[in-house]
Amino acid sequence: MLGVVLRTLITALGIWLAAYLVPGVSAASTGALIWAAIALGLINAFVRPVLVLLTLPFTVLTLGLFLLVLNAGMLNLADWFVDGFEVVGLWSAVFGAIVVSLVSGLCSNFIGPKGSYEVMVVRRGG
Repeated sequence: MLGVVLRTLITALGIWLAAYLVPGVSAASTGALIWAAIALGLINAFVRPVLVLLTLPFTVLTLGLFLLVLNAGMLNLADWFVDGFEVVGLWSAVFGAIVVSLVSGLCSNFIGPKGSYEVMVVRRGG
């Protein structure tokens, strides 16, 4: 359970950073950030896998670049569900999705499956 909460907070951090950096992405309040992160997590868990499977030929033809458009669509879908969170335009959605993906990916590397903070230490014998 702690892992889900930490990942939601990481996604909220990514959305906050996207709102700060990308023109056209905005969140009216902290509550809107949290709800947008929850909505994005649920959308990515249930809707995105189906769409990835359905759009697999486009993804293969574009060598994976279509996934950027798909991620932008997921961010727009979260906008549709959450009041106070807004994404205006395709390019704002694409760049916002890139920021959220980078922040989530980088931060999630340090979170284990049970939500604990993990660091790998390599010791060399000698």
